[in-house]
Amino acid sequence: MKNKFIRIFLSFVLLSLAAACSEGFLEKEPLGDITEDAYFKTETHALEATNAVYNMLRRWEVHVFSYVGMTDIVSDDSDKGSTATDASFLLEIDNLSYNSTNIAPMTVWNGYFQGIHRANVAIVRIPEIDMDQTLKNRLVGEAKFLRAYFYFNLVRWFGDVPLNTEPLTPDKFVQPRTPKDQVYAQIIQDLEDAAAVLPATYPAADKGRATKGAANGMLARVYMTLGDFAKTEQKALEVINSGTYTLYPDYAKLFSYDGELSSESVFEVINTADDQGLGGSQYNEVQGVRGVPNLGWGFNRPSDDLIKSFEPGDPRREATILYVGEVLPDGSAVIEDNPEVINERYNQKAWVPRRDDGRNGQGGGNIRILRYADILLMAAEALNENGKPQDALTYLNMVRTRARGNRPATIVPNVTVTDKAQLRQRIWQERRVELALEQHRWFDLVRQGRVASVMKAHGKNFQEGKNELFPIPQNEVDISGGVITQNPNY
Repeated sequence: MKNKFIRIFLSFVLLSLAAACSEGFLEKEPLGDITEDAYFKTETHALEATNAVYNMLRRWEVHVFSYVGMTDIVSDDSDKGSTATDASFLLEIDNLSYNSTNIAPMTVWNGYFQGIHRANVAIVRIPEIDMDQTLKNRLVGEAKFLRAYFYFNLVRWFGDVPLNTEPLTPDKFVQPRTPKDQVYAQIIQDLEDAAAVLPATYPAADKGRATKGAANGMLARVYMTLGDFAKTEQKALEVINSGTYTLYPDYAKLFSYDGELSSESVFEVINTADDQGLGGSQYNEVQGVRGVPNLGWGFNRPSDDLIKSFEPGDPRREATILYVGEVLPDGSAVIEDNPEVINERYNQKAWVPRRDDGRNGQGGGNIRILRYADILLMAAEALNENGKPQDALTYLNMVRTRARGNRPATIVPNVTVTDKAQLRQRIWQERRVELALEQHRWFDLVRQGRVASVMKAHGKNFQEGKNELFPIPQNEVDISGGVITQNPNY
């Protein structure tokens, strides 16, 4: 099933790379002689074009090193990890000492805009193909969902960004930043368009593609980011009331191969380890156990503060963190001490078994982007803000009940408080421990308006009016001749 879904179609990849970026996305000239007019002729081309957009989700520039740095490591949930001198650019992210030449913002900027380019090509050209109309609408809807996702991360990281909804031509390579309100409006429109045409489920061979639930769930997240809790409630409840999803019964196994594409999966990135390295991702490798037995890199180390945030006895702590001396989740070995790593521990949610060939790169572990537990917690937060605390408690306690499992009710007990301010804090805390090290914490802190206070309490040199956003990559500013402006105080 995975292998069928992740096939790489070289002809379209070469086409879509025509406007890709090695120096800067928006200024590059087309590279090859392959033209779109010679390509978009058949239903197969439409499928290949859409799959080429999905392919970006596994890329280093989109969901690996810099992505983890700019979501988890930058927050209070984790530290850089690895050895003291490894990847100094991530140490700058961890310490909030980065500037506009740090390679992390440049990496994601290039990767996400390349994904947007591929989506734009698919959205514009697939409608021209003579093919089954229902499939055509679905494929365009999938591409719109992915374009919205790429833009959603960009606008949360950088604020105003260039908004492109068509394939770029050379006369449009340099574009100014678009106000973030307009970017959000386009994100919402794309997700609404996607939800209108995407199916609730797929047959086994196509599981992992964007669904109606994924589009509505992402809309809930967008509206929550914007502080529109009425629409957050509406969209989250649409997903809940669809009856499509349920919580996976075993939290610890949720992040194993057994838990991939489970009843709780609303959207996740499918990865498959293969000899060519075309279907996998290094997302698992960079966070894996450094050295024997896992041959990972050891980045994204769970912080002391995250460990202390779990309630006594909460089994999610053990399911989230791997310690030295602990048996690996597959029972294959015990984690050995690596003297080069300080305060050694690892993100268990990103752990996958080492491949049979002894390598750990291009791993096969899926990347969870949107889980049903997240939908329930978004509903709980919105309902509480909308003056419906009892309804909020229903969804909050569903998450806590699953976490508790068959343990006594004194472990992760049900929450009963109905005061809005107190319940808000409980829901925020639940998001932290339930979604720990799944790349949500930084975005949550920023939208909650407490990133400065939390970062300062964590000992980080957070500068208000600056660090809420990352800097626009300096090379993009320079190449544009100042058409692209820099964020404040960088």
